[in-house]
Amino acid sequence: MKRLLKGGRVIDPANGIDGVHDLLIEDGRIARVGRDLPAEGATVVEIPAGSVVCPGLIDMHVHLREPGQEHKETVASGVASAVVGGFTAVACMPNTSPVNDNANVTLLILAKAAEANLARVYPIGAVSKGSKGELLADIAELKQAGCVAITDDGHPVSTALLLRRALEYAGMFGMPVIEHCEDSTLKGDGVAHEGFHAASLGLRGIPGAAEALGVERGVLLSELTGSHFHVAHMSARASMRAVRKGKEAGVRVTCEVAPHHFTLTDEALASPIPYDTNVKMNPPLREAADRDAMLAGIADGTVDAIATDHAPHHYDEKRVEFDRAPFGIVGLETAVPLAIDRLVHAGLIRLPRLIELMSTGPARILRVPGGSLSPGSPADITVLAPDLKVRIRAAQMRSRSKNTPFDGWELRGGVVATIVAGRTVYTNPDVETRL
Repeated sequence: MKRLLKGGRVIDPANGIDGVHDLLIEDGRIARVGRDLPAEGATVVEIPAGSVVCPGLIDMHVHLREPGQEHKETVASGVASAVVGGFTAVACMPNTSPVNDNANVTLLILAKAAEANLARVYPIGAVSKGSKGELLADIAELKQAGCVAITDDGHPVSTALLLRRALEYAGMFGMPVIEHCEDSTLKGDGVAHEGFHAASLGLRGIPGAAEALGVERGVLLSELTGSHFHVAHMSARASMRAVRKGKEAGVRVTCEVAPHHFTLTDEALASPIPYDTNVKMNPPLREAADRDAMLAGIADGTVDAIATDHAPHHYDEKRVEFDRAPFGIVGLETAVPLAIDRLVHAGLIRLPRLIELMSTGPARILRVPGGSLSPGSPADITVLAPDLKVRIRAAQMRSRSKNTPFDGWELRGGVVATIVAGRTVYTNPDVETRL
């Protein structure tokens, strides 16, 4: 089957393409990109005016919760949420129940993803057995089963020695070690960023230094081992300094920032709704200087990826006192409008840089297919509408959970369609299109 997408602005950072081009899809792969391509038997599809055709977006940090926590999310509901958000692929964290520390769990996740048949799913395995920080998981087994990276996300790797061994072991398989950077002793039982707003509400604080200490440790060990160290959901300005310094020294360190960390600050703890558990996440929303450091890192190239840290929780779990509520918010269906509105329309970056952060960068970090529109590559494509007016409605989200602080926000920028392996898996009902 052949389809010719005509008349869209094609942006492919991997190949330096940014202009009005046609794109030919054949047998689930990109066949050609160029101007005024002949149909030659292909079904011709006109791209809506003002739309952008780009490599499929990849979210390298999501929690699909299955197995074991299906009341929050399943693989099927998670990938349904992903394609609505414009993501053709997601990488899922191992803190399921049981933990994804062996091939059986990995293969179950992959089987569920194949059954759902929407976005691609790349499992990430645990660093340690049960993510308990005691014994290394069998990383070779995880790699063979289909894992693309390892992490004990939700917990920092317990000791520097264990992290060193994980880096050495994963390095042999070309896999990054993704770290939830945090000094647990400094974090203590904190629930919000240590600062004026937490103190005024009587909430125990988590200083930015708790994260930065973990980043510094990882950068040093990456330099020691020569292996790839990736900082998950970075939020503190001292962390950004450590990553920037490591990159300048040639260390193999990369990092990601979540939309909530470049959009919100700890002021949200008190306003508009004090103690709103939908602004409780880990790492926490930090002060304006930290938020501004994330924006600066996105603009200057220090940040390699935008990832949502999609963390669904059931309504009842969040409907408790702030101290008792779990950390985390959903993010798959809000990432694109937040990123386009707050980064592109705000004048911080241009669209090619955003696509690099949400597609090319994650593909490069995880070494997975996608991230470009090169001939022969999978026809995983996202069509964006940068000027589309979007109102976030939590009740209408495809995710099983609705825990978001962005409910009701009006933004500019959205998704027209999501195409996986040449097959359209989502079209926006608010946009007239034949995709």
